[in-house]
Amino acid sequence: MKEATSDLSSGLVVAVCIAILVAFFYFTVWPIIKLNFVSQTACEKAKCSASPDDSGMVDCVYKDKNGVEQTIKCSYKG
Repeated sequence: MKEATSDLSSGLVVAVCIAILVAFFYFTVWPIIKLNFVSQTACEKAKCSASPDDSGMVDCVYKDKNGVEQTIKCSYKG
């Protein structure tokens, strides 16, 4: 019976560790990845000015899926 209890507690520790890692990824890492993906996609679809500013960024106009125009800053790609 003692072996079964230690197996159960080991399994519980592993399950809690996995839950913590999943929660960390979902609430910390995933929003960063999603924001980067959305901004990169918006910059690829936007119409940008020809001259960059001092920091290497250009002003771009992007129409979202609702048809609303937004002004965003994107990296100058030449």
